[in-house]
Amino acid sequence: MSKKIVTFGEIMLRLKSPGAQRLFQSDCLEATFGGGEANVAVSLANFGLKSHYITALPENVVGKAAASEVAKFGVDVSGVEYMPGRLGIYFLEAGYAQRPSVVVYDRTDSVIANAAPGTFAWDEIFQDAEWFHVTGITPAISKSAADLTIEAVRRAKALNVTVSCDLNYRAKLWKYGAEAREIMPEIIKNTDVIIANEEDIQKSLGISPDAEKQGKGLDLGYYEKLTGQVLEAYPNVKKIAVTLRESISANHNLWSGCINNRSAFLHSKKYDITDIVDRVGGGDSFSAGLIYALSDQREDDFALEFAVGASCLKHSISGDFNRVSTDEVMRLLGGDATGRIQR
Repeated sequence: MSKKIVTFGEIMLRLKSPGAQRLFQSDCLEATFGGGEANVAVSLANFGLKSHYITALPENVVGKAAASEVAKFGVDVSGVEYMPGRLGIYFLEAGYAQRPSVVVYDRTDSVIANAAPGTFAWDEIFQDAEWFHVTGITPAISKSAADLTIEAVRRAKALNVTVSCDLNYRAKLWKYGAEAREIMPEIIKNTDVIIANEEDIQKSLGISPDAEKQGKGLDLGYYEKLTGQVLEAYPNVKKIAVTLRESISANHNLWSGCINNRSAFLHSKKYDITDIVDRVGGGDSFSAGLIYALSDQREDDFALEFAVGASCLKHSISGDFNRVSTDEVMRLLGGDATGRIQR
């Protein structure tokens, strides 16, 4: 029987300039939908799991379109609440060569930002659920959204549902008077698996490394110590996975990951990703790959490789959603990285 995985967070209207053009360089913007937790939900459905996405949407054609877009991948959206208000928007200008990508948020007073504890029937939502995934994006939107996230993870833990949290620090969002390090620790106290990068750990948890990076390149010893500090600070956390992006240019990244499960520190294969199509959603595809494998009771080394492989493939796909199957990820893990036509 397929495992039920629940994700919770905001989905937005994504407006992107065509190709590598600057915002409003042309009179067209590509309109799609995306958001960290919705991206994870779509990936999990593509991997064959019973994926349930929980959010609040406006009672209008835009809100219904957002839910329909997620549902067409097989995600269950029956738990979505429709409320008065607006859908958040983000504008994306894709970087190229030495010019970085730019994201502009327009999500103040969105429906999910105004949702509060008591909005969702968590006991019903978590019935038969094995896993619940949240990110640090939702609690950054507003105080009520932060309270709602804390309510959700506390209830999930009370019902013995495994909880994962992608710290996902967003400096542009923490504007309502609280800092990430004031809110995120309470969420992590109810979390089993953390997903993060180095900045997320420092900004969201206030944990600075007790060691300096040695020389140039990827210093795995540094990350082993940093993840160890997190596990020491939060004894309830079973493991922490960290994405490792080495950015050569906007189109060329080295991509890998590591995981510390208290008994071992593991590092994945490193992918040399050239000619990146779209890196937005790369971290979400990593989260989904990790959840897929761990929820299937796979070993941590396989889970890490699957997560990195899935997110590697996402860099070749435009839009927020990772439109790949488990078979495609497994082919990559098996060494088929040539891109040859499948006939």
